[in-house]
Amino acid sequence: MTGVVVVVVVLIAWGGIVALMVRGWRNRGQRQHDVIGVFPEVPADPGTLLLGPDTGLYVGSTIAPRWMDRVAVGDYGDRAKSRFSLYDTGVLIDRDGANPIWIPQESTIAIRTERGLAGKVMSADGLIVIRWRLPSGTEIDSGLRGDDKTRYPLWVSHDPRLDPTPDDTTAGGQSSSTANDSTDQAPSPRGGETSEDER
Repeated sequence: MTGVVVVVVVLIAWGGIVALMVRGWRNRGQRQHDVIGVFPEVPADPGTLLLGPDTGLYVGSTIAPRWMDRVAVGDYGDRAKSRFSLYDTGVLIDRDGANPIWIPQESTIAIRTERGLAGKVMSADGLIVIRWRLPSGTEIDSGLRGDDKTRYPLWVSHDPRLDPTPDDTTAGGQSSSTANDSTDQAPSPRGGETSEDER
């Protein structure tokens, strides 16, 4: 009888913890609603395919430059298996069981590799991270763990900072401080955290 009581108490405690986690996630979503606003609609014709589709895991999005400030609006913070493609008009992240994400080309700020994002800690350069600007003006980082990491350099080669316009360079031809600002890089995960590269 004592064993049954212990099991019941553990289940009740576990249920309470889960309920608190769900409530916290919903509260975060409500707080972020005005900051995040709406995500762009996927165009009927995204244009010419330049790269992909590649497969992998969408690990989530965070409010830049805070690599742990996970977006909780709608299902855009949900991890999901994905196919991601680069078109001449933007990037399409097609997620299994969740809304697709469209990143317009003109909204893309940077494409880089990172070790971690949204609580997902990897080995060095384990993620492709795209920083982009929502219609609300808020900048977010969206992370992808590709199945084939040899494809990462192809994605990074399309980083808009690698092809500066005259407004993005100084008279001496060097990139402006905006393009090289340290906030373009999400903070590295703390040294004591465990890699999830095999998950």
